[in-house]
Amino acid sequence: MDAFTTAPACAAMLDKQDPIALLRDRYYVKEGQIYMDGNSLGLCSKDAEEAVLRVLSDWKEYGIGVWSGAPTNYFLYQDILGERLSRLINADPEEVTVCTNTTINVHQCVATFYHPTSERYKILIDELNFPSDRYAVASQVRLKGYDPEDAVKVVKSRDGRMIEEADVVAAMTEDVAMILLPAVLYRSAQLLDMQYLTKEAHARGIIIGFDLCHSIGAVDHDFKAINCDFAIWCNYKYLSGGPGAIAGLYINRKHFGVMPGLTGWQGNKKETQFDLLPDFEPVNNAGAWQTGTQPLLSMAAIEGALKVYESTTMGAIREKSLKITSYLMYLIDECLAKYGFSVGNPREDSRRGGHVALEHDDAIRINEALKARGVVPDFRAPNVIRLAPVAQYCSYTDVYNLVGILVDIMENKEYEKYSSKRGTVA
Repeated sequence: MDAFTTAPACAAMLDKQDPIALLRDRYYVKEGQIYMDGNSLGLCSKDAEEAVLRVLSDWKEYGIGVWSGAPTNYFLYQDILGERLSRLINADPEEVTVCTNTTINVHQCVATFYHPTSERYKILIDELNFPSDRYAVASQVRLKGYDPEDAVKVVKSRDGRMIEEADVVAAMTEDVAMILLPAVLYRSAQLLDMQYLTKEAHARGIIIGFDLCHSIGAVDHDFKAINCDFAIWCNYKYLSGGPGAIAGLYINRKHFGVMPGLTGWQGNKKETQFDLLPDFEPVNNAGAWQTGTQPLLSMAAIEGALKVYESTTMGAIREKSLKITSYLMYLIDECLAKYGFSVGNPREDSRRGGHVALEHDDAIRINEALKARGVVPDFRAPNVIRLAPVAQYCSYTDVYNLVGILVDIMENKEYEKYSSKRGTVA
């Protein structure tokens, strides 16, 4: 356990000792603002801006020739980015690609791997995952002629915050064909034991995949060890790939050669793609799960964002993420508990992701008061203010000042002037 104090000098010392502090200079950090919402949308980096401007310049210069005549091989851009993303999760380059969005990639994976029979037809999910995953699963089940009320099996939470791995394993009954779970729960920041769950699923002949939206770029995953069947994620949170950025997809190489559930011409072998043949010939890597033409401008922002990661290691990012969130939890305990605040995420390093779930009965109004004071958090019903001190651009001084603002808000009851009704976008 790190030896923290509540003195401002502690934050200053931690910042001075931070080995990746200089990464902050590569992002557009707004002066006078404390940005704690990188688990929802990461800040724009100068590298991302540069990459997007380069693609615009190439488009202006080459026109249709941009695909094959520019210095960057944009026709194979998805392979280039897949290789670079694969380093963040310790997967083979051929196992990772970028395409569509997270929800469509859920549809793609379920359509590929869900082959129900009369004995084995259920898809196992948890009740706390981000709802879009559940919507997609239910949709695919209906397309197969099943009723989601019967075919979608839901693991319940014991406390409304966490999912117990033992409960997931207990639910791996003989009628389960497939499992989709989050790596990190979006509200409580709980990190599931993916390797253990995968081992248990495979021992029962069950396909299993994970949603990495709230973990990739903050947690140092090892997919060689995890060995799940597939994974999906967005690239706009910790990775800072831009608003609505094209999403990521991992397909375990043991499934290469399997016909994708949703096929499109971009998944065809590159040697014959422009022969425009009537029969689909899947490429022998994760690119087979591509469908339509890739959006270069979105992909460029991801390329630039990944340059920051290539200046350090996932181990270093994870180390700071754990330390700075530990510091935040310490200050919550020491300075905010008396105002009714509590920590709603796991405390153990091995069981939590990159954000802190700050709980309070008046969370929605306090969240609004924070925004009025230059802090960017977000609210998640019913009582959580999510605070993500992203390792690349948040400082320990940011965390110290954030807590000071919260103390001031509570002492002066500033939150009382705000409505308890959330806005359209929380």
